[in-house]
Amino acid sequence: MTNTNLKNADAERLNPCLKEQQQSYECLNKNGYVQEKCEAYFDNYNTCKKFWSKVSKDRRARGLTPYLPDVADRETVKAEYLGKIKNNAL
Repeated sequence: MTNTNLKNADAERLNPCLKEQQQSYECLNKNGYVQEKCEAYFDNYNTCKKFWSKVSKDRRARGLTPYLPDVADRETVKAEYLGKIKNNAL
């Protein structure tokens, strides 16, 4: 694994919203840093951060480690939490 790939893997491991963050930066670059044109990307990033923060707090309260799930497990964890939210909303 190259040094760059290692850095990217670490960044993804530490930031579950890395893709959303990069998309917001790309939008800003593409639109001359006019923030109003990128509000949807910012909203998506903020929603992602809130979601994973809630997951982390919940896992910590239940004694599950790591508090932030491994990258390979995130889709499963995300589906589990979204299923709980959907069932509670009904």
